[in-house]
Amino acid sequence: MSNLVVEHRDTRFSRRLRRRRTQVALGIALVEAVLVIAGALPWWVVVVAAAAAVAAYTWLGRSHASPTMRAVTWVAAVSQLIVVLVPVGILLVGVLVLVVLVAAATVALAALLLDRR
Repeated sequence: MSNLVVEHRDTRFSRRLRRRRTQVALGIALVEAVLVIAGALPWWVVVVAAAAAVAAYTWLGRSHASPTMRAVTWVAAVSQLIVVLVPVGILLVGVLVLVVLVAAATVALAALLLDRR
């Protein structure tokens, strides 16, 4: 705790948010990912929100004088980018499962065809 640097205009909230910003971003991303997977939130809305959050962080948050604004825009951008990756991850896992099933079926078919009895 003593290694934290107190910046000018730093508030208790901004220090707490900066310390826990990764956890907050993961929590928000988890809730949104469940909504995307359940179909309650369309994926294209998540992509638009991610683009807007990254743009807000890039053009507004990074150079803003307020540490709270920097932390909030960072959390928004990271959480939205994580949510964008969830459907991509599900697609990749699905493709991997299909590849493993095809490989197992090929090995089983080869074993049956090469059986001489």
